Amino acid sequence: MTPLHDLADAVGVVRVWEDAQSRPQTVADAVLRTILTALGFPAADDTEVAASLARVADEQAQVPTYLAGDVGEPLPLPQSLAHETTAILSLEDGRERHLAIASGMLPAIAETGYHRLRIANAELALIIAPPRCLLPADLSAAAASHMWGIAIQLPSLRERATAYGDLADLRHAVTLLAGQGADAIAISPVHAPPPGQRAFYPYSPSSRLFLNPALAQAPGGESKALIDWSSALAAQTQGQRQAFARLTETDRAQLEQWAVGKGDHLTRHALFDALALHLGSADWRSWPQDYRFPDGVPVQQFAREHPEEIAFHLFGQWQAEQALGTVQSDAKRGGMAIGLIADLAVGVDPGGSDGWSMQDAMLTGLTIGAPPDPLGPDGQNWALTSFSPQGLRRTAFAPFIAMLRAALRQAGGVRIDHAFGLSRLWVVPQGASASDGAYLRYPFADLLRVIALESHRAGAVIVGEDLGTRPPGFVSPVASKGILGMRVLWFERDEDGFRAADAFPAQSVGMTGTHDTATIAGWWTGNDIQWNRRLQRGGDWQTEETNRMADRSVLWSVIGDDKPQPAIDDPAPVVDAAVAHLASTPTALAIIPLEDLLGLEEQPNLPGTIDQHPNWRRRLSAPLADLLADPSTARRVASLIAARPA
Repeated sequence: MTPLHDLADAVGVVRVWEDAQSRPQTVADAVLRTILTALGFPAADDTEVAASLARVADEQAQVPTYLAGDVGEPLPLPQSLAHETTAILSLEDGRERHLAIASGMLPAIAETGYHRLRIANAELALIIAPPRCLLPADLSAAAASHMWGIAIQLPSLRERATAYGDLADLRHAVTLLAGQGADAIAISPVHAPPPGQRAFYPYSPSSRLFLNPALAQAPGGESKALIDWSSALAAQTQGQRQAFARLTETDRAQLEQWAVGKGDHLTRHALFDALALHLGSADWRSWPQDYRFPDGVPVQQFAREHPEEIAFHLFGQWQAEQALGTVQSDAKRGGMAIGLIADLAVGVDPGGSDGWSMQDAMLTGLTIGAPPDPLGPDGQNWALTSFSPQGLRRTAFAPFIAMLRAALRQAGGVRIDHAFGLSRLWVVPQGASASDGAYLRYPFADLLRVIALESHRAGAVIVGEDLGTRPPGFVSPVASKGILGMRVLWFERDEDGFRAADAFPAQSVGMTGTHDTATIAGWWTGNDIQWNRRLQRGGDWQTEETNRMADRSVLWSVIGDDKPQPAIDDPAPVVDAAVAHLASTPTALAIIPLEDLLGLEEQPNLPGTIDQHPNWRRRLSAPLADLLADPSTARRVASLIAARPA
């Protein structure tokens, strides 16, 4: 070990890691130096490394900003406070209690919450978490053993003559599916996009704290098979401005009162959107220097001079929050145990609202992605950023807590995209290739504590997207905290092939697919292989087709109930069998993508493409009520209900 390696270890940059084939990999020193410097620990030469090591040692000797522990369990104090003998605990409800410290241990605390602790001259946040997140059984004992739901791509809905599906359409879908007995509706992220965007990328938001106003109300228009996002979003913005202009004085007063209640973060987001349109760029890093800081004099002067434009962007958030809240209220009123399961994107656009307003808490000069693996030999750079570990610790997780609360405000659950990021994220220096990155460790145990606490506060279940190569030490802590893993049909295999239904774990969400995988019908017919061939992705399509022929037989041997194997061009019986198979698993929740329920061949998104495939553009062929009435769909819903273990 060299001083550079010591610094990397102290900061949380992983130098030696194992790839998907369990082969050890070592990060080059040059990459370590670049990443450490981007994290705020200069490491260009030995002198800088020594200074950064000294700074790390000094920070570790200081009183931390927070402590986190579990309810009813003694909590060890950091070395800087271990010699103290008394402390004063200030609970969230205002009560105070004197605590005796023995052998450097804080006594067990019986109240969960975000408290304050005063020791000597120091005051720090104290996070006390419940043992685990809420599980479906905690929400509804009557429905817990047979919960099921549908995953819906909101823009695909076609209830009215509109350019794309909106939250009013989702409300109608929720009412229909609640009547069928569904307990949950999973949706893709509804985060705020970059202002002025003329495309739809739900996993590349400007902010994870706020909503996409375009989903509040879609513009009227011809319902085409594919969404023309550019013209649709332009029309939506025009319609929203007209609606804003029609607001009465009473409406304006209600909007202002609502915005004040939401606090400064919302106003700052609206200010960002207004500034971005004014300056002609949704990337704050390209703005004139004086506008790159929210508290700067030019920014505040702009806010004073453009109150109407800021109010317009507040109006969009107001509309979206009201519409989304109505959907969740209707879901619960209709008998759904969970209702909406929101989706929390793994990161945000570095040039967006969150990156601008929370610069001290975010990674800068680094983007996140994935290292090289068999599916991506060159690695993946998602061109997104997220919170930095140092920023989370420094703020006692305040921005992370705000993000979770935003996701759960109008939902009964949340799916955390790339949940491995709670433990580590693959970070790539700006301008470098994805393979020239490294894993960055996060305060895993404390993040899990915060998630458990927010689960209870929101009365919501937590789903962790855990598909892929799991970090060491990830599975057990996540399971013990009650986070439901995802068990997708295509990936549930063992040495004998596809897993039997009873081999799926109970503490999980069973799914026939995701928005990124082939539909059942598309997989059976080889539609996904044809797309790869069409786009020249991969290359050995003959081998892929040969392997698929074998896989069809293996899958049918598990789900086919000894019936004759259907022909390649006859996927309907396979869809029926796969839905029934998934529904018969002991998983806490079964979720079927709407595309599978309807037996569609095309998938919503093809990973690794931007405009070569119509990602997030497909519409359903008819209103949902008509589609659910189709005998094939009705048969699948009936088998889904019947097959859930009672």
